[in-house]
Amino acid sequence: MALIVQKYGGTSVADLDRIRNVAQRVVNTYDQGNDVVVILSAMAGVTDNLIKLAQQVSTTPDRRELDVLLATGEQTTAALLAMTLRAMQYPSESILGHQAQVLTDCDFGNARIIDIGAERIRRLVSERKIVVVAGFQGSDADGNITTLGRGGSDTSAVAIAASVKADTCEIYTDVDGIYTTDPNICPKARKMERISYDEMLEMASLGAKVLQIRSVEFAKKYNVPVHVRSSFSEEEGTMVVNEDASMEKLVVSGVTCDKNQARITLKKVPDQPGIAAKVFEPVAAAGIVVDMIIQNMRSGGQTDLTFTVPMTDFERAMAIEREVAREIGAEDVLGDPEIAKVSVIGVGMKNHSGVASLMFTALADENINIRLISTSEIRISCVVTEKYAELAVRVLHTAFGLDKNC
Repeated sequence: MALIVQKYGGTSVADLDRIRNVAQRVVNTYDQGNDVVVILSAMAGVTDNLIKLAQQVSTTPDRRELDVLLATGEQTTAALLAMTLRAMQYPSESILGHQAQVLTDCDFGNARIIDIGAERIRRLVSERKIVVVAGFQGSDADGNITTLGRGGSDTSAVAIAASVKADTCEIYTDVDGIYTTDPNICPKARKMERISYDEMLEMASLGAKVLQIRSVEFAKKYNVPVHVRSSFSEEEGTMVVNEDASMEKLVVSGVTCDKNQARITLKKVPDQPGIAAKVFEPVAAAGIVVDMIIQNMRSGGQTDLTFTVPMTDFERAMAIEREVAREIGAEDVLGDPEIAKVSVIGVGMKNHSGVASLMFTALADENINIRLISTSEIRISCVVTEKYAELAVRVLHTAFGLDKNC
């Protein structure tokens, strides 16, 4: 039949009853004649508890040893599911990341996958065994255990699916698919049947938390169809696939909101070659990601330079830029942590005009002031005051015809 990779998140394996439910879903797929590889997260809350335990030993635990500790969460669920499947008289074997030959770099806590051998997985599948793989982990060239960062099990699943040339990768979560916006913000949000890789990449980078962005990058690179669905129902979810002509008919597919943003402005910066490099080089050296950048010209050879950073890096970035301002002779550094980025996304934007006009008009009609604007081929983002963010989402969702029929 087919080779199917199934990934189950922490809420799906939160206790033994839920692990039994997962086992039943797995065997249902297996009994249809399919080969099945299962990727598991740790039980909900386990990773956070392990981090707290490590911090009781040291406020700054060694990153290598922390990865060794955190990897035990997925190891536990993988073993428990394999035991459950065997108790149900189904052939199953659990393996860890290094046994699956998930080779990563040595950036402990946020390692990136370099290659996946998956020879053992393919051999076990050829023996008609259900292979249960501990997600979120791998090993570096020296054999050290590494972890892939938050949401890393999604990345494990899609990367392994690509390596074994799976027919599809099913991502089971506590939601039943990908919605046009966050249903908690907008009750009229609709579940999408299909979304393109590019749209999903934009949504993941702009605040949608259903899929980890690196997993979508793998899916696009290796053309892995991803099915996002709920582990608590039998409903079809949302397929993340290559763009097709029908997707371009819908101008905007989704609206996102990211409140984890802060704005920094350097006032009266000398308008000279090399100044922008002096502003952003120390921020980059500190590992801080800069998103939107706007430059406003002043008279007298000066300019104002504004950019956004993640809220978690706001204080560090402000300290860096105060020092930069003194070095380059800028007048002042201003910070605003009470902002949000609201975006509209759609591959149809490439072939339709008027999207920006409709977006700005809809926000203006609600007296929502736009602070910054940035665009890509399939996305327009606006920075607004945080208290208006959810209103902006609902307004734009309606303006672009995304509301479901109530």
